[in-house]
Amino acid sequence: MSAVIMITALLEQLPVNMLGGFAVILSLGWLLGTIGASIPIVKNFGGPAIFSLLVPSILVFFNLINQNVLKSADILMKQANFLYFYIACLVCGSILGMNRRILVQGLMRMIIPMMAGMILALGVGTLVGVLLGLKWDHTLFYIVTPILAGGIGEGILPLSLGYSAITGVDSGQLVAQLIPATIIGNFFAIMCSGVLNRLGEKKPHLSGQGQLIKLSKGDDLGDALKEETVPLDLKKMGAGVLTACTLFITGSLLQALTGFPGPVLMIIAAAFLKYINVVPVEIQTGAKQLYKFISGNFTFPLMAGLGLLYIPLKDVVGILNWQYFIVVISVVFTVISTGFFVARFLNMNPVEAAIVSACQSGMGGTGDVAILSTASRMNLMPFAQVATRLGGAITVIVMTAILRMIF
Repeated sequence: MSAVIMITALLEQLPVNMLGGFAVILSLGWLLGTIGASIPIVKNFGGPAIFSLLVPSILVFFNLINQNVLKSADILMKQANFLYFYIACLVCGSILGMNRRILVQGLMRMIIPMMAGMILALGVGTLVGVLLGLKWDHTLFYIVTPILAGGIGEGILPLSLGYSAITGVDSGQLVAQLIPATIIGNFFAIMCSGVLNRLGEKKPHLSGQGQLIKLSKGDDLGDALKEETVPLDLKKMGAGVLTACTLFITGSLLQALTGFPGPVLMIIAAAFLKYINVVPVEIQTGAKQLYKFISGNFTFPLMAGLGLLYIPLKDVVGILNWQYFIVVISVVFTVISTGFFVARFLNMNPVEAAIVSACQSGMGGTGDVAILSTASRMNLMPFAQVATRLGGAITVIVMTAILRMIF
């Protein structure tokens, strides 16, 4: 099948629709994910995720992918927005399939390490830049802030528009200056999540094996335990699709009314429905089974598509120097370390808290998928989305206001 797809791609005859897009990302993602999972040592530090994301980006950088392939992937990834469908299915399934008490406590407690990590990272990153001879204002606004802005679409683009309105510099020029920090921070966060996953395997007392909140003896895991005994039901999975789409549309509607990021409002809506327990058990089961199907089959293909279209290495190469790398690494390390050490005071598992904190320095939903899949903890997606979306929105608003006052 891959041979048929590859020959058709070389002849530039792939259909420029969802069929062609799925053919490209499925064959490429499964191939690279398998290779990454087969290499010793590398496979323990996020090899499948890193290969799936980085190799397509490198191929595009060296013009080894023709326009027919890119257009087929584009129609699926950007125009049909398969990324948001993937995230909606994961958020819906993981929230509705989660224990209610753990869900609410986790969402509330993640706000503390998120804010602490953001404040410390802004300070540490700027200080490191100054000590390395960089200007403090350039370091703060053009290197540190983009890392914490919550991705490109939700963070860099509105940030560039805000900067442009204040400084008078063209927003397109600003985007090219801001994107590299986001991309490098995302890759470093992916590698750190692989290390954290390995740490959890070596030292089980630091890890909850995917559970963010520490559980005491006698705690009922509710649906998380029952799910294993429920037989697969295809009609219930269909209901899960409709539920995920409805929750995403609800978030978009609330965004139009409130101005707050739709993905965060989608999470709040799903958590509220789970908390008041009005969603029928059958639909919760279907959403959970859909989540397992989507995350099990489409994670690496999705990242292959993201690598083809969302990771512009040419923007990164132009402005790199060793000081730049050190500043970015210091920011990501500060965010992750804060989550790791604050977790013990909030009854959270340090490894899981640090992995969710790492998503603050990722590329929005793209980064969340890559970071969590590297750490084999896709069930933490709701908490990661809160850290990314809410933390990113706060960063963009606060830093734009500060630049306006300074400028």
